[in-house]
Amino acid sequence: MSLKVLTANRLMNGEVVYYNQADGWMTSLADASATDDPETVEALEKTGAASADRNEVVDVNLIDVLRDGDEFRPIRLREIIRAKGPTTHPQFAR
Repeated sequence: MSLKVLTANRLMNGEVVYYNQADGWMTSLADASATDDPETVEALEKTGAASADRNEVVDVNLIDVLRDGDEFRPIRLREIIRAKGPTTHPQFAR
C-alpha cells in the first residue's frame, strides 16, 4: 500500500487542507500525517467523514503520496495542482 494523506477543501473559504493527526486540518501538504497502515487509513477516513458531517470541510479524499526526503509528493496530477495552489495567475499561488 502506498502512503495515504487525507485532504479536503475548507468549507469556509474553499482552501485546500490536509489532515494532521496532532493538529487537525493544515494548509500545507508538508504538515500532513501520512500512513500506509490499514487501520490508520480507516481511522483517517472516519475522521474525514466526521469533519464533513460537522461542515468543516468538503470533498474529503485519501490521496496517494510519495515521500521525497522530508516532503510528500502527490502522485496524481490533480493533487499536484491542488498542492501548489491556483493555476490562474502567479500572484494567487502559494
